[in-house]
Amino acid sequence: MGNSQVTSIILAGGQGTRLRPLTESRSKPAVPIGGKFRLIDIPISNCLHHDIRHICVLTQFASESLHRHIFQTYRLDNFSKGFVSVLAASQTLDGKENKKGSDKEEWYEGTADAVRKNLSNFKQAGDIVMLLSGDHLYRMDFTKFINFHIDNKADITLSVVPVPRSQVNELGVLKMDSNYRVKNFVEKPKDEDVITDFEIPTSLREKCEGEEKTHVGSMGIYLFNKKVLFDILEKYDYNDFGKQIIPAAIDSCNVYAYPFTGYWEDIGTIKAFFDAHISLTSKNPPFNFYDEENPIFTHARFLPAARFSGSNIDTSIICEGSMIDKAVISDSVIGVRSVIRNGSKLARVIFMGADYFEPDTAKGPNLGIGKNCNIKNAILDKDVRIGDDVQLINVNNIQDGEKDGITIRDGIIVVPKGMTVPSGYIL
Repeated sequence: MGNSQVTSIILAGGQGTRLRPLTESRSKPAVPIGGKFRLIDIPISNCLHHDIRHICVLTQFASESLHRHIFQTYRLDNFSKGFVSVLAASQTLDGKENKKGSDKEEWYEGTADAVRKNLSNFKQAGDIVMLLSGDHLYRMDFTKFINFHIDNKADITLSVVPVPRSQVNELGVLKMDSNYRVKNFVEKPKDEDVITDFEIPTSLREKCEGEEKTHVGSMGIYLFNKKVLFDILEKYDYNDFGKQIIPAAIDSCNVYAYPFTGYWEDIGTIKAFFDAHISLTSKNPPFNFYDEENPIFTHARFLPAARFSGSNIDTSIICEGSMIDKAVISDSVIGVRSVIRNGSKLARVIFMGADYFEPDTAKGPNLGIGKNCNIKNAILDKDVRIGDDVQLINVNNIQDGEKDGITIRDGIIVVPKGMTVPSGYIL
């Protein structure tokens, strides 16, 4: 019947500016991953596998495709009393009362502000509220997480992972004692003295895996006792949990750190997105979409199986509905309804496929990849049209820039959604 003690709130309203152009026309949690899924499927699937069926998704920027995906995918049965509810940014009485005189009352101004503006929707929430991000890649045992929170009589529990110094300025980092009680917390520190001060003491290093992991980083996954959450959002007029609410609550609340030892990745940049995908093609990937006991759910498309003709495919993922004709593909993820034509070569390519099938026509490049193309280290967003004899290989070894509407980040070529690349084009 579902764990009514826990209500999950998934924060899915961020702009995802570092993932542009993948987030030009969609929100970050709606970005496709693994060929057929979307990032939002990860936290929702984790909740459903642990019988957490009261799920609210807070959305804001470019959310139309995200809303459509959630509505098409997550329809819980009428007898479980479970729900996946979308709470889009809108003008509310909560917003008016908290931000009087503001011209932006309807917009979420941070993670804490988003929850605060929806408190009237959470009055019937369970005794424990779990806050999740809508754009991380992980598989986590929420039951152990919740039991840790209860056993320690915590008011707030943060899920944490050991991280190297090089990642500290992108995360919240913390100090904790030998009982995992959080003593101090700082969000995305830039000052080298502060970063050094937050290094894991030698006495606690055995609790972390690997000598290179010098700090304890927050995963952005929180458990709050419901009353504590309501009280601190009323007490502090802060907009963000990591930057403001958590540091302010440490002195007055029992804040604990739950050590997570599995795979977790914040898909925050083009390089992180690309590397996470390429790792999926390995024989033993760090994140396993082939887990029969805990599958990742997504929209059921009822597509035919992939079709190949005279192709050489190595260490790659090919999704259903794809049609590949005499191509050479290696270390790549090929999404649903992908069309790759005769003589093309793809190496380390994330091709997101298409939203629909299209018959080949004589006018202009057709949907998919044309004949005799050579594409390396690239992300091709959905519904692109790549003409014949196109070379996307970064011949000038550009690390960051834009050319003819195509973006290059960290040496990775990104072709935006719906773009047409004419025949004979070379980059």
